Amino acid sequence: MIVGLAFAGFFGYLVVNVIVGLVALNVGSEVAFGVAAGVLALVGIGAGVVFVLLRRSWSIGLGVGLMIGWSLTSIVTVGYCTGLNPGLYA
Repeated sequence: MIVGLAFAGFFGYLVVNVIVGLVALNVGSEVAFGVAAGVLALVGIGAGVVFVLLRRSWSIGLGVGLMIGWSLTSIVTVGYCTGLNPGLYA
């Protein structure tokens, strides 16, 4: 159950990332990219930690999946999709 929910958290984060990323790209300002980076970090790491700290079987898997989603997206896209590398937007 935990592994399945980790995959669900991972794919859930990817969906949130695409939506937030498209909104930030459509707005196109530096403030929008900063807000998007904060929201993505809050969803990926913040919500992930909160779910893990709840210590229920469903929440641990979901929280770990969210954190894995944020970290893998940051690594694979060199920080472009999570706002960690703002130099790529210039």
